[in-house]
Amino acid sequence: MASLRASGLLFSSSSCSCSKGINAAISVPKLPRIRFPATKTPLKLEEELNLRNGFTSTIPSENTGLDQHQPIKSTTSTTASAKLYAILEAVADRVEMHKNIGEQRDNWNKLLLNSINMITLTAATMVGVAAGGAAGAPLFALKLSSTLLFSAATGMLIIMNKIQPSQLAEEQRNATRLFKQLYSQIQTTLALRDPTELDVKDAMEKTLALDKAYPLPLLGKMIEKFPENFEPAVWWPKPHESPRKQHKTQAKNEWSEDLEKEMREVIEVIKRKDSEDYMRLGSLALKVNKIMAISGPLLTGIAAAGSAFVGHGSWAAIVAVTAGALASTVSTFEHGGQVGMVVEMYRNSAGFFKLLEESIESTIPGKDLEKREDGEMFEMNVALKLGRSLSQLRDLARKSSTSHVHGSTIDEFASKLF
Repeated sequence: MASLRASGLLFSSSSCSCSKGINAAISVPKLPRIRFPATKTPLKLEEELNLRNGFTSTIPSENTGLDQHQPIKSTTSTTASAKLYAILEAVADRVEMHKNIGEQRDNWNKLLLNSINMITLTAATMVGVAAGGAAGAPLFALKLSSTLLFSAATGMLIIMNKIQPSQLAEEQRNATRLFKQLYSQIQTTLALRDPTELDVKDAMEKTLALDKAYPLPLLGKMIEKFPENFEPAVWWPKPHESPRKQHKTQAKNEWSEDLEKEMREVIEVIKRKDSEDYMRLGSLALKVNKIMAISGPLLTGIAAAGSAFVGHGSWAAIVAVTAGALASTVSTFEHGGQVGMVVEMYRNSAGFFKLLEESIESTIPGKDLEKREDGEMFEMNVALKLGRSLSQLRDLARKSSTSHVHGSTIDEFASKLF
């Protein structure tokens, strides 16, 4: 036992001496203390959804006893935003639909025109060959084939002239442009301010008005291609007080008597020059289109009747070949020259000036300046729509006013775009 105790003392003394030696040989520097900030509690799912939807969550202390999810924004504004986004998606879909259908109907115009011309010229060639001395079965075969081809061309021309593919394609191009314009207006409303139910109603009315003005189906809802009188296109709803005007809070609103007088002079120039000119040109183009739409099938019908009497005299072949050649020329000029597209272009341009007149007339008489659009902004929008600078627009109003004084007519159009 004594020996064990002695050995234990020796071991402990030796280990202490060794540890002191090691500590003396190796000195480890002290690391600086780093204070980590307290980890934030992750947001709950409801709070994260509120933040994404535009809400600002307030989380009071537990002792208050209040609800921890109290949105600052009103639910009415959020509902209006959701509805406006839904309308925005529908408008974007309309843009794609009208674009695709416009391309399809433009292809209709090209394919039908080429097919009808090939049929008509082939039938005329057959009549010429039959009149050249064929007899018996070959003569009967050529007569029958040419008559059938002329009859087919007549039917196809009647359908083509009825639907006017070039005019249909122009309608879809205009609808695509106007729906893109509406899409940008809705985006601007969402970006500048919190939308209201009036904004939703206004966007819905504009969308439905465009759907009515430029229908997609052909059967039952197609726009009348040959009306009795030429009328401008109308793609906007009935005028009412704009929601944007109700949010104006400026005191002066930058309106003055000079600006009102300037806008009235601009309206006079638009009515006397631009609108009148486009209505005149549109009526002329409509008359030309009507004449050609009737002449084409009539000529192919005459050619079909003449080809049936080939072999009974030289007059039948002359009538058939001449009528066939004239029918091909008329259809090429009508559909290759896209006279229907020209009619629609004039109709849309006349509608543009009518809309501009209505917007100016509905803005000027307003007595409450708080509910009117800002004067400088309105003047700039009118100048941009007419393709003029502000100085050019004021100069146009000055010329119009001077012409009233001297009893002369102004020799300048309001728009420099059309």
